[in-house]
Amino acid sequence: MNLAAVAEGLQAKGHVVTVMTGFPNHPFGRIYDGYGMRPWQWDDVRGVRVLRLPLFPDHSLSAARRALNYGSFALSAMTLGLLNVRSIEADVLYVYLPPLTMAAPAALLGRLLRAPLVYWITDLWPESLNAAGAPIGPRAVRAIRNLEDWAYRRAKTICVNSPGFKHNLIGKGVPAGKIEVVMDWADETLFFPTKPDLSLAQEFGLAGKFNVVYGGNLGAVQCLDTVVLAARLLQDLSDIQFVLIGDGTDEQNLKSRVAEYKLDNVRFVPRQPPEKMHRFFALADVLLVHLKREPIFEMQVPSKITAYLACGRPILCAVPGVAAGIVRDARGGVTCPSEDPPAMAEQIRILHAMPAPEREAMGQAGRQAYLEKYTRSLQVDRIEAILRQAAGGSQ
Repeated sequence: MNLAAVAEGLQAKGHVVTVMTGFPNHPFGRIYDGYGMRPWQWDDVRGVRVLRLPLFPDHSLSAARRALNYGSFALSAMTLGLLNVRSIEADVLYVYLPPLTMAAPAALLGRLLRAPLVYWITDLWPESLNAAGAPIGPRAVRAIRNLEDWAYRRAKTICVNSPGFKHNLIGKGVPAGKIEVVMDWADETLFFPTKPDLSLAQEFGLAGKFNVVYGGNLGAVQCLDTVVLAARLLQDLSDIQFVLIGDGTDEQNLKSRVAEYKLDNVRFVPRQPPEKMHRFFALADVLLVHLKREPIFEMQVPSKITAYLACGRPILCAVPGVAAGIVRDARGGVTCPSEDPPAMAEQIRILHAMPAPEREAMGQAGRQAYLEKYTRSLQVDRIEAILRQAAGGSQ
């Protein structure tokens, strides 16, 4: 979910929204050009007041550096943040978790401002940390679980972006009536159907091919070795081509594997500006999403799912569980297990053999499902209703 879009949407509905965040540094772990570290900075972003606070910038798998990143912002929020917002009359606090370290400043701000807490949870700790390969031991896991329990008890409402997350929290003892599912949406200014751009296809080598397109991070969590091995199994179909758009920590490994197997059906395209991605997706015969085989990912809905649905192209979802269920329910594509190259290759063979009008119908069905269930306006309306309800009673 684009939380900036939430703030703007609520502001447009007549609410007064104040955002407290860090100086921008995601996803590269360095402060953006045009910003300098200072005690605080107030901005006006399309009518929304934004308070930016100092933090240690980082986006690595180093436990120590991540701890500094999370802890420094939590400390800033409890001190400099409180100093700046202490006079605000808040009806409700909408708090993004993780990191769970935000639970402490949220509880303090909620008490001092006398406002109920509503959490927005898009990742589950410690499950996601383990899946990402972060080096955390049993003691750290116990500490995180204790912090989870403490944080969840203090929330009036907990919003999650997947039904799977709701089941997980219920299993951890959170009352079902306290949990609301609010699905992610795509940035509708970036992801929408458009006609194929033949000049773009020529420029990047996508012309005259059956393109299986992946767009995003090339990291360990995405486990795109599976794609390379599936490509190896499809060399007999000369027009099938895998197109990997983006960069990441696993990029060089993937390129090495492609070279090792002497594959000419895998094409790497450098990271592209977000506003250009829908043009690449329009050239896709199939849009691919894949994550490594981990229980946490079976509960998640990758943001790619809604972006792909919004673009109206057929999807191959290699993420079993909730994400696969969304694609099947939308009739927007096909599914296969994760980390299973033969199964992935087989589904691509089926899509390749399918008449083009049938694939187009899949894409159109996915687009229709997006419009009916996942648009920004629908989800902002739902968030507004949740916040109103939370603000209407005592915590």
